[in-house]
Amino acid sequence: MNRRFVPLAVLAVGVLIVVANTLFVVEQREQAIVLRLGEPVRVINTFAESSPGLKAKIPFIENVIKLDKRNLALEAEQEEIIAADQERLVVDAFVRYRISDPLQYYRTLRDERTARDRIERLVNSSLRQVLGSATSNDIISGKRGQLMLQAQRDVAARAASSRLGVQIIDVRIKRADLPAANQAAVYRRMKTSREQEAAQIRAIGEQQKREIIAGADKEVAITLATASEEGEKTRGEGDAQRTRIFAQSFGKDPGFAAFYRSMQAYEQSLGQGDTTMVLSPDSAFFKYFERGPSAR
Repeated sequence: MNRRFVPLAVLAVGVLIVVANTLFVVEQREQAIVLRLGEPVRVINTFAESSPGLKAKIPFIENVIKLDKRNLALEAEQEEIIAADQERLVVDAFVRYRISDPLQYYRTLRDERTARDRIERLVNSSLRQVLGSATSNDIISGKRGQLMLQAQRDVAARAASSRLGVQIIDVRIKRADLPAANQAAVYRRMKTSREQEAAQIRAIGEQQKREIIAGADKEVAITLATASEEGEKTRGEGDAQRTRIFAQSFGKDPGFAAFYRSMQAYEQSLGQGDTTMVLSPDSAFFKYFERGPSAR
């Protein structure tokens, strides 16, 4: 019995081996290249004709290489470039691409490692050319979008002329910064520039302050001079009017005039309270103390 089942077992194993080498599955996210004795003969599940699922090939003569059908990302190594203004920048870039022609991709690149190396070199070369014609300000902020579109078109053209079988979807800069050796010098330059700008602003402010103070002092001097002039004029008019009134009053009543002058003399001589006078009690100076305004 055992001897009779041995050929059947061998036949079953052989059938399984043949089936395993004949059937294969291509997923929706994959595209497959069928190689016959090492030469590509057809592609399955391309972008133009989506046909995933269970597939068959000639066993032991054909084999299958599967490639990713999705968009792929590649982060390029840091690259130091010199901008148009001679400023050195360290640029981190990434590129998104997809395998658009699997047969050409296989003939030119063979595997993903070689493809990434070739694409990275294309990206670095293109960035050197495109960014080298722009200033550092344009690269960092001013015209980055335009420069990235130009770089994408340039990389796509280079990939097409190199017949890589890939389609460049996008090229972007993640970071564009100064080399570490230059950052300290640039920061010092920026600090010096800001200090000079601050000193200039302070100087302008100080000059404006002096001008405002000088103008205010001038206005004060003019105002005081005008007020003093008007005061003197008013005082003179008042003195003239007082003298005229006194003259009229003195002419009408000489006794009142004498009394008023005596009151003024009393005020000037005795008003401070610390005056000592030695006079005779019957002196004419004190006649109004004795008899009042009626004294003559």
